[in-house]
Amino acid sequence: MKEQTTQLDMVKLGIVANTCACFNLRKASRAVTQLYDEILQPSGLLTTQFTLVVAVSIAGSTTITRLAEDLVMDRTTLTRNLKPLERQGLIEIVPGQDQRTRVVALTAKGREALTKAIPLWEKVQASVVEGLGQNRWSRLLSDLSDTVLLAHKG
Repeated sequence: MKEQTTQLDMVKLGIVANTCACFNLRKASRAVTQLYDEILQPSGLLTTQFTLVVAVSIAGSTTITRLAEDLVMDRTTLTRNLKPLERQGLIEIVPGQDQRTRVVALTAKGREALTKAIPLWEKVQASVVEGLGQNRWSRLLSDLSDTVLLAHKG
């Protein structure tokens, strides 16, 4: 009886591993992150840091709460991920107008880091797009956007 239960559990686990949206999106995310980290290494930025610096640059001077919403991140997680960037002098975090908010902005050193990182990003990005093909890449971006919308409705 126990052998059947174990077998059944293994079958269910296999189904989860092969079909779970979260499992497979996270797996793909880790693989892509490793690829981008390798190429971005000369810039001194990890992929996760690069994306945060890009987001802060695009947003300009913005609150951590707003940035977390834009990035679909928990505010606490975002704050924890911003701290190393602040220590490196790439961003600054200052109190907002009402003292309950914190405002984040890119520094000159952060702009310099982006200037170094963007050509590296362009290289790896072109490689990914070329590897998938433009049609598949466009479809993937669209599907990922739809996935974010679906998750927010849930």
